[in-house]
Amino acid sequence: MFLNHRTPVLPTPEQALRGRPVPEFTVPSRHTVLGNPLVGPYPEGLEVADFALGCFWGAERKFWQTEGVWTTLVGYQGGYTENPTYEEACSGLTGHTEAVRVVFDPAVVSYEELLKLFWESHNPTQGFRQGNDVGTQYRSAIYTHSPAQAAAADASREAYQKVLTASGHKEITTEILPAEGRPFWPAEAYHQQYLDKNPGGYCGIGGTGVSCPIGVAPAEG
Repeated sequence: MFLNHRTPVLPTPEQALRGRPVPEFTVPSRHTVLGNPLVGPYPEGLEVADFALGCFWGAERKFWQTEGVWTTLVGYQGGYTENPTYEEACSGLTGHTEAVRVVFDPAVVSYEELLKLFWESHNPTQGFRQGNDVGTQYRSAIYTHSPAQAAAADASREAYQKVLTASGHKEITTEILPAEGRPFWPAEAYHQQYLDKNPGGYCGIGGTGVSCPIGVAPAEG
């Protein structure tokens, strides 16, 4: 989606773009594949998970194809700029990474299964890049919504690191932080379910080929 040959550096809060109090665009009301609302409040009993694993076009498709996922939407998270635009996120001056919000039914798919899909669907050892996509907006991240999610994410990172190391891979660079205080800003309408609207479009998602020993979610998709 965006190739930057300079060494990416996260901005400080003082260096980040200010953004705006209201978004410059509206978000579609419903998911083009699942048919459910993109933005909450969501039905009782559902849970929210936030993941960043490179280009959010391909990442979102991985999750909407998973049984038990009620809706997904893509956006920007983990930085400082309010209501950013795609161009601002690509500038590297927002501090945000491209993220996917996954709303799921824990009676059908567990958070641990989503973590397995997350780890296996990208290379979490690459820092500010995924493959040819280079920039702070492509860094790997998990933003947790409860102490239980935080504990599960930490445990899965530790377990996956062991098998990655045994397979000759480097250290995981994924940041695991609370979603609280790190708002999820939805992306523009054309980014939502992009690969449903453009089936032959760019995906940019690829894993290490190493299975994660957490849950049973498939890596294919």
